[in-house]
Amino acid sequence: MNRNEKTNVKKTALYGLIIAAALVLSWIESQIPPFFPIPGMKIGLTNIIVVLTLYKLGSSSAMAANVLRIALVSMLFGGIMSMLYSLAGGMLSTVVMILLKKTGKFKTVTVSIAGGISHNIGQILVAMLALNTSGIAWYLAALWFTGMASGTLIGILSNELIKRLPDKLFT
Repeated sequence: MNRNEKTNVKKTALYGLIIAAALVLSWIESQIPPFFPIPGMKIGLTNIIVVLTLYKLGSSSAMAANVLRIALVSMLFGGIMSMLYSLAGGMLSTVVMILLKKTGKFKTVTVSIAGGISHNIGQILVAMLALNTSGIAWYLAALWFTGMASGTLIGILSNELIKRLPDKLFT
């Protein structure tokens, strides 16, 4: 096997591990009973993988991993509507995190908080379109705080992984 083939095999294995970790975290999160009185609120454990991928592998890798994760999780644990909501939230949050990271002005936790909030915004926009009403826009106020809280937790956990996992694993 030549050097390029070894690199491709390593990259494929790495992406397989990234997606597998995201699927496991998604399953774990699906087993956690709701502990907030806000319907649909989740911690967003799989965003740890997105943030980690963004910082260790870059923007396109984070976007690709998130799209693949959303597709697989929707097929395994959800349906077409959950895929639409997840894609809207996931893609908006990933784009926002990519843009903020590229400025170099924000710490990992801040980037993650913005991702959590924008994920909720994306999902509410899809809900408004699907239900043909703007009457649920008020729900963003509640989700703003949960997005901040979960974004902070995910940012802290992601930051620790970014610091502790050697770059050698990602090259």
